[in-house]
Amino acid sequence: MIQFKAVTQQDGGKLRKYYKDCQYGLCEYSVGTKLMWRPVLHAAWAEVAGCLVIRNTDDGRWVFDYPVPGPEGDEDAALTAIEQYCLEQGVLPVISVVPECKAARLLARYPYVHVSDIRTWRDYIYYREDLQLFAGRRYSGQRNHIKKFRARCPDACFRRLTGADEAVIQQFWADYEAEFPKGDNAKARSELNLAKKMLRMVGKPWFIGGGMFDGEKLVALALAEKCGDTLIIHIEKALYSYPGVYPAMVQAFADNCGDGCRWIDREDDAADRGLRTSKLQYGPAKLAPKYCFEPQNELLKHVKEIPELKTERLTLSALTEADIPAYNALVLDGERNRWWGYDDVGGLGGPVEERSFFDVARKDFEKRQAVNFAVRLDGKLIGEAVLYRFDCRGGAELGCRIDAACAGHGYGTEAFAAVADWALYKVKLTRVVAKCFKENQASYKMLSSCMRKNGEDETFFYFEKLV
Repeated sequence: MIQFKAVTQQDGGKLRKYYKDCQYGLCEYSVGTKLMWRPVLHAAWAEVAGCLVIRNTDDGRWVFDYPVPGPEGDEDAALTAIEQYCLEQGVLPVISVVPECKAARLLARYPYVHVSDIRTWRDYIYYREDLQLFAGRRYSGQRNHIKKFRARCPDACFRRLTGADEAVIQQFWADYEAEFPKGDNAKARSELNLAKKMLRMVGKPWFIGGGMFDGEKLVALALAEKCGDTLIIHIEKALYSYPGVYPAMVQAFADNCGDGCRWIDREDDAADRGLRTSKLQYGPAKLAPKYCFEPQNELLKHVKEIPELKTERLTLSALTEADIPAYNALVLDGERNRWWGYDDVGGLGGPVEERSFFDVARKDFEKRQAVNFAVRLDGKLIGEAVLYRFDCRGGAELGCRIDAACAGHGYGTEAFAAVADWALYKVKLTRVVAKCFKENQASYKMLSSCMRKNGEDETFFYFEKLV
């Protein structure tokens, strides 16, 4: 199980170890974005298989960044760990802000997946040289604005900002707020407060800060971070009372702070009309997509209701309320279920009531997390077969238990084989897996008769059936 830790400023160096060489070219893959937006996204991190794995919260659900590998990182192993974590938590593994260079890999990984690419998420990516030179007709407007600024402030100069500039930066914020045109906009005010907190870290080695000065007065500033061959601009602010300072700042920052970078990422536009217009006027080379992959399991695609399956002696079908007494007796048989591998009572998280186990099975199917088949002999419930732990990659686990009074007649093997075939040929899975405790010889014999053994550990023998 992955052990996540909330992102804090103290973790910046560890995150930077992965982000400094990351070539994804998106602002989310940077220390600055993780720190600036942590009050919103509640980012948490872990190191898995030599990769950085980030878990965020979006609209009340977990979403994961695509793993960022270190020198020996294994992306597939990290993705598998995310999937296993989500299985244990009972949620689907949503991989978000996926860079274009990794999209094909996830399309090949998930047989059924919903993919979205929201326009307002896309980052504006520019050639560094374009912003550095503002050459050509399309940048005539920027050049004219810069000329006006230089005419008014002929001695204005750009220089790097450091931790020693704290007082100058604080004065800039006071001047900026005095003329802030969106002071009554809660979203803009929140973003401004986050930006002010970020500028307190201008002295950190992860960040590059720069400012345009009119004499001793700071009239524009920016904070950025180099990730691979991309300079990611986290913050750009300028005083509105200095016409033309904004493009002058953009140009000076690209010229003085972008060495070694091919691209400049000025992040997304947050669906702000004015911001979108401004970013487009600077001639982006591309709007970088950020794909969101939401894998779907096969139950969601192919199973609208639990079917009835028939074998030579048995009928398998959905549990009904009439089954509750027999089902409770099956689930509460502690001696029999010591080999089941799951604590049904503990899993309730509360007191056992008459409908408790029936309701769990019903809700699991409603959420398409599992299918519980009642195993019936002459109409009477004698056991259950459960298809569960759908990995969204074409696989699921199968378990079966039979009432002690009916054990030893091959009913478990018969029910197990029937559900496995249904899963492979009707639900369209590619792999059904199972396991049994090493001490459980009856289950070992049953699984060996209808599946292929494919491994073991100190506790279990593992089996699989493929198509």
